Amino acid sequence: MEVKVLTNGDFDENCYLAIDTSTKEAVVIDPGSHPQLILNWIKATDCTIKYVLNTHGHSDHIGANTAVCDKFSIKLGIHPLDAPMLTDAKLNLSTYWGSPVISKKADFFLNENDIIHIGKSYLKVIHTPGHTPGGICLINDQIIFSGDSLFAESIGRSDFPGGSMKALVSSLERKILPLSTDNIVYPGHGPTTTIGHEKTYNPYFS
Repeated sequence: MEVKVLTNGDFDENCYLAIDTSTKEAVVIDPGSHPQLILNWIKATDCTIKYVLNTHGHSDHIGANTAVCDKFSIKLGIHPLDAPMLTDAKLNLSTYWGSPVISKKADFFLNENDIIHIGKSYLKVIHTPGHTPGGICLINDQIIFSGDSLFAESIGRSDFPGGSMKALVSSLERKILPLSTDNIVYPGHGPTTTIGHEKTYNPYFS
């Protein structure tokens, strides 16, 4: 699987394309805050977009959902606990940042252990609540899209409504850190890292 990243918006959010190299089928993960920029970037990759997938419902990760889904006639998936955030500017926090964001509604839900097929590749849904109630990671045997659950040497904020530091650390320790140390982590903000690096250097894990 090939991964491309476009960092965009006031919060330097990472929008990803996860591309099956043999078929050029792809999913867009967390299209952020600049719809036209993201659309132009996707068009330049010459791949076939299957879905938009949201790792959680905060506005800096969902701002271009509608534009991308409409342009490519594709469906949107998110965990059911975060689905209300898509259409509520207060829940997705954009009201507090001065530019209300409303996304289209979810077309399907991403539940624990669901498998998203992308050509001959796949991504598995792992529920990692704590940054938001419906936060997820998307994984296979080589890579992890961690959204705002896990960052390089840090974790997501838990002081927003619905957040829980205890739940976030627990879910990461139980479900993500046991994965292969070589797995590359692609977070919602900041640089890539690996599971091995986070086991050694992330101060949130014992």
